[in-house]
Amino acid sequence: MTVLVLPRVRHRAPAALAVCLLSFMSFWAAQRAAHVSMIDLMVYRAEGATVRAGGDLYALRATPARLPTTYPPFAALLFTPLTLLDVATLRAAATAGNLALLVAFASLSLRLVGRHARVEHASWVAAGAVWCEPVWTTLRYGQVNLLLAVLVLWDLTRRPGHRWAGAGVGVAAAVKLTPALFAVFLLGTALALAVTGKGPWRPWLRQAGVAAGAFAAATALAAAVLPGDSLRFWGRTVFEANRVGHAEDTANQSLRGVLARLLHTGDPGPWWALAACVTAVLGLAVAVTAAVRGRRAEAVVACATTALLVSPVSWSHHWVWCLPLVLLVRERGHRRTAAALTALFCSYALWWVPHGPGRVELHQNSAQLTLSALYAGAALAFLACAGVRLWRTNRTA
Repeated sequence: MTVLVLPRVRHRAPAALAVCLLSFMSFWAAQRAAHVSMIDLMVYRAEGATVRAGGDLYALRATPARLPTTYPPFAALLFTPLTLLDVATLRAAATAGNLALLVAFASLSLRLVGRHARVEHASWVAAGAVWCEPVWTTLRYGQVNLLLAVLVLWDLTRRPGHRWAGAGVGVAAAVKLTPALFAVFLLGTALALAVTGKGPWRPWLRQAGVAAGAFAAATALAAAVLPGDSLRFWGRTVFEANRVGHAEDTANQSLRGVLARLLHTGDPGPWWALAACVTAVLGLAVAVTAAVRGRRAEAVVACATTALLVSPVSWSHHWVWCLPLVLLVRERGHRRTAAALTALFCSYALWWVPHGPGRVELHQNSAQLTLSALYAGAALAFLACAGVRLWRTNRTA
């Protein structure tokens, strides 16, 4: 992601495309040399096979690691086509698809922060971003993070009042619940605009309604096709946070993960509940206030970082939202901070601490605790700075 700190110069599209292609080819070769398992992709394929076979989706234990199903039933429906490909073809297709999604995500992120999303600009950004830890790990595991991020940004960078604005957020939330906070953000912004009279509120309310409708439609479809699995997920599994993995795992960059390591316990309990509630309220307040003042980029990034912080588990690969975060900071003129953030997300520092079997993360020292909290720390710092800036702007207005 080092290209994010280069000076603003106009690059010719052929050169940018060539560099992006070379970077992607080098990345692909490095991943193959590392013998990546794409283990999450194999879980998705097993879920699709279970749906086709009429099996119990939430009794599934896939791959030699015996990983369980953790997504809503609608996701499993979407995964059924994965069973039509052999494993080698599926891995290649997933990697190619994620690389294409990275270019789309770079383009949408540039549009979000107010830059012209020319092909060469998106190519330069994607060429560097592919090497940052969240993106590397997303492709290593064959994850869906880039797809969900593109769906959300596709919604939030469209013109206000577009007929289908909100559908992307709703579908993303039906696949994985974390993006649902964006629908709350849209509703909160509509209410704030209606109360303050500082702008048209109906497009925001319509977008929130479309998001809710898309989520409900996708969930209802899954319930019609998979009634037993849907009842089990929404009645029980959705509340089983530990089903995903140990809270203290160093890859868990949510507040719950940070507190579990800090308190040396696998269950931070009420401390996490309190921290998550406070962060959710303050983070949404920052996002809504920024949106009301016309700062859509700050609003979207604030909502995304808040969602990642308050989720029970936010694996490091969920933090692909570091891309619009870094671009936003740089676009606002804070180049040194953007460079520091780039170094942070490209450092793989959270893997420098002891991790793995034996729950060794419960015994980290102060230096290790700092390294394993870098993503959450960066997000909290961003929210704090954005909140202070909005407060100061309000005082001088």
